[in-house]
Amino acid sequence: MEKNLRWVSSLSLPKNNNMKPNLLMAIILPIFASCQQNPNSFATNNSFAAKNSSADTILSTINSIPLPEGYRRVTAEKNSFTQWLRNIHLKKDKTVYLYNGLPKRNQSAQFAVLDISVGNKDLQQCADAVMRLRAKYLFAEKKFSHIIFRDNNNICYESGMNGDRNNFNHYLENVFAHCGSLSLQNQLVPIKDLNAVQPGDVLIQGGSPGHAMIIVDMAENKNGKKIFLLAQSYMPAQDIHIVVNPMSKNLSPWYQLNDEIIYTPEYTFPKSHFRSWQ
Repeated sequence: MEKNLRWVSSLSLPKNNNMKPNLLMAIILPIFASCQQNPNSFATNNSFAAKNSSADTILSTINSIPLPEGYRRVTAEKNSFTQWLRNIHLKKDKTVYLYNGLPKRNQSAQFAVLDISVGNKDLQQCADAVMRLRAKYLFAEKKFSHIIFRDNNNICYESGMNGDRNNFNHYLENVFAHCGSLSLQNQLVPIKDLNAVQPGDVLIQGGSPGHAMIIVDMAENKNGKKIFLLAQSYMPAQDIHIVVNPMSKNLSPWYQLNDEIIYTPEYTFPKSHFRSWQ
């Protein structure tokens, strides 16, 4: 189910499970049958990373994640969402932690962990992580009037701030308590032409079950073939992390844009589920 629209107390009411495990992976790899899988080799068995970093030295920013041969990152305009996403710092520790400080049981899904707080409440789950990244970018650009999210009743949550970070964090907690994957899906614009997909766009399936992931980088080769990186939070609330590609160890953590179905470690999307902020 979607989140309770009456926010009695976001601190005392845990959010409902609005996600489902990847059914295909549950068949192919029984270890993926639940949200709490055991570790496997996907997170560390990556040829691109092996060529450019050691096992104990994680890449410093998203922009540092190595590319497959023949690919170049798509152009990013100055002060764009793409540029901001690429410059997010990555933690040296690849462990994904929950909001309560405990490590997530499934440590197989992530390639790298974003150096962004998850908070200490079970609020920042999948769609919430997407909204946080978008809001943090707009906050950094001082575009406070653009920080707007809507709940399932189309009630508008505007930041109404002038740069106070404490108020900003309180505002986000309010948004996380009221808005979710379904409301965010309704707020975003469907992308009909895959060639228009760009960093910052969202893969989303609203409702219960549902999930949301954000494209944090994209690259292209001379033939126009595009690849992209995906980041997510999950449930319980946890560190935002860039996921591996469980269907292609050689390409991981990059994904092919022209795939009919996007199989991620913990969810599956048809390619028609890309949406934009525009």
